[in-house]
Amino acid sequence: MKQPSGRRVPAEALRVPEDAGQVLLPLARAAIAARFGHSLRRPSARWLAEPGASFVTLTIAGRLRGCIGSLTAHRSLGDDIEANAVAAAFRDARFPPLAASELEAIRIEVSVLTEPEPLRAASRGEALAQLVPGTDGVIVNSGGRRATFLPQVWQQLPDPEEFLRALLRKAGLSPNHWDADTTLERYGVASWIEPEDQTRTSITNRSR
Repeated sequence: MKQPSGRRVPAEALRVPEDAGQVLLPLARAAIAARFGHSLRRPSARWLAEPGASFVTLTIAGRLRGCIGSLTAHRSLGDDIEANAVAAAFRDARFPPLAASELEAIRIEVSVLTEPEPLRAASRGEALAQLVPGTDGVIVNSGGRRATFLPQVWQQLPDPEEFLRALLRKAGLSPNHWDADTTLERYGVASWIEPEDQTRTSITNRSR
């Protein structure tokens, strides 16, 4: 079922079909399961060989359990999904590595990103005025520090000022920080999330 929240990215812009979740979600889960010695089906598709950038997010009972991704395409989309799934499960420094007992409890979300584009703003106020809540994924760069929030974060931080303050904190900067070297980029995503139940028999497509 499609949910129209966030930026609606044409499938051709991402070079993946609208039902890509039927391939991407099992691929991510199989990559994680393999680390525990489980062999799950790894779907294939021609478009997985194309360059692509993705984020893989893991939650348990609605709480974040890991999130790792790529902001620009530097390998095939299939390889990127598998690598980010494993990294989200075992190498997110905010959490201990996923335990085998948690494998069935995790809910996986895969986001495929468009190429980031510069947000041209001469001031913090101009930048805030251009942000589109619920739509923009945002990258902040300043003084060698960098951080991003996916569009999904707008669900928790719908106010642009609070969103930017939290993003600056994530980058290790003051929430009020802004100087001549500070730049923002934005991108769109199409994302797919596993169903809430544990049967994993259906796919929810969320295009943003």
